Amino acid sequence: MIAQADTITTNPYAGYAYSYPHKTAYREFSPARSLSDVWAREDKSSLFLYVHIPFCEMRCGFCNLFTMANPEQDQVAAYLQSLERQATVVSAALGEATYAQLAIGGGTPSFLHEHELEKLFAIIENTMRADTQRIPVSFEVSPKTITPDKLRYLHAKGVDRISMGVQSFFDNETKLLGRPQHRDEVHRALTSIKKEGFETMNIDMIYGGAGQTPESWQINLQTALEYEPEEIYLYPLYVRPLTGLDKMGLSWDNFRLERYRQGRDYLLEHGYDQVSMRMFRKKTASSLVNAVTYCCQEDGMVGLGSGARSYTQSVHYSTEYAVGRKGVKNIIGSYLQETSDEFGQVRYGISLPEDEQKRRDVIKSILHGDGLDLARYNRRFGANALAEFPELCQLLDAGMAVNAEGRLRLTKVGMELSDSIGPWLYSPGIQALMNQYELR
Repeated sequence: MIAQADTITTNPYAGYAYSYPHKTAYREFSPARSLSDVWAREDKSSLFLYVHIPFCEMRCGFCNLFTMANPEQDQVAAYLQSLERQATVVSAALGEATYAQLAIGGGTPSFLHEHELEKLFAIIENTMRADTQRIPVSFEVSPKTITPDKLRYLHAKGVDRISMGVQSFFDNETKLLGRPQHRDEVHRALTSIKKEGFETMNIDMIYGGAGQTPESWQINLQTALEYEPEEIYLYPLYVRPLTGLDKMGLSWDNFRLERYRQGRDYLLEHGYDQVSMRMFRKKTASSLVNAVTYCCQEDGMVGLGSGARSYTQSVHYSTEYAVGRKGVKNIIGSYLQETSDEFGQVRYGISLPEDEQKRRDVIKSILHGDGLDLARYNRRFGANALAEFPELCQLLDAGMAVNAEGRLRLTKVGMELSDSIGPWLYSPGIQALMNQYELR
C-alpha cells in the first residue's frame, strides 16, 4: 500500500537517507558468499574506492559514525596491517578494476601520523592500484589533527578535496554539541588548508543545536564564507540513539527548518548552487568530481576497512554495524583478527532483488539536485519509473516535484523535505528490517 504524500510534511526530519538500504537492514549471510563470486559479473570499469579509518581524537556528542576515540598506538598499526591484508584479498578478487573516485573517511583520517599516512597511501596505490594522481581524491580532517605538514603530503599525493567538520565557530555552541573545540584552532586549520591550495575545500556546519540563534547561525555562515569554500554542507542536528547527546538526554530545538531556510537562502544569494538538501557548491568552482564517469546509482563501490560498505548491483555488504562504544570496539577487534580467507568472504549485508535496485535508483536520484532522469531509468531497467512508482506522481501532485524535460526534480518545497521524502520512499520490507534491528 502506498503511503499518502501528505504524511511527508508531518515530520520534515524523519531521517537522513544517505544510502539505501541502511545498514540496519543488513543481516548475516548464511552461508557466507565468495567475494570473487559477488564481483564476478560486475562492471568494474568505473568504481568508487572508499577507505575507512575508524579513529578520532574525540567522539562528538552528535556522532553516530562507526568510530572510536583515542585508540592505542599499537591498535592503529594493527589496523593498517589488517587493511593491507584485506586490500590484497580484495584486489585479487576484483582482478582488472579501474577506480574513478577515491574517498578516505572515518572517523577522522587525519588522526593518522605522517608515517601512517604513507602506509595508507601505499596500500591504496600499490595494493589496490588506484591512481591517486589521475582521479578525484577526497580526505576528511578535523581542526585538531590536521597540520601543515600533513596537508602538504596529502596535496602531493593527489588529494584535491579536503573536507572538515567545523559545525560552529562558537565554542559555547560546539560544547553543547558534545564537541570540545576552540575557535582559534579551527581558524588555523582553515587557513592552512586554504594556503595549501586544494582544488576543493568543504566545510561542514550543523544547525539546530542548543544555544544557536538566528543571529549566531548568520555569523557562522558569514564566517565560513570568509574562507571561500568551494563546497559547504549544512547538516540538521539529529540526536540518535546511543550517541553522547542521547545519553545526556539532550535534543534539538524546534527551529531546524527555519535555520535550514536561512542557511539555504544565504548561500544561494552568495554564489552557491544547491546540489542536495545538505550540499551547496560554489558556482565558480571547477571540481574534478563533476567530470568523472562514476554514477552512484549504477556503478559499484569497493569499501576497505572496518565499517566500510561495498556495493554491487545486487549485493551490499560490510562488517557488522554498531554505534555504541562497546559495539564498535568489538567489531574493530574482530576486524584486526580477520584472516585472508575470511576477507575473501562476504558474510554480512543484504541482497537486492530488481525491485529494490529500482527503488534505490529512484531514491538516490530524486534526492539529488539533478533529479531522476526518466530516460536513463528506462534504459537501465526497461521500465517507466512513474508507472512503477506511483509515489512519484504523488510528489508531482503535491507540488514537491516537477517533471521538466524528462527529469523529475524536487521543487524548493520538496528539497527542504528530503529527510522525510527519502524514508517515505523506503519499501515496506526494508522498513521492517530496519525496525527489527537491535542497535548496539
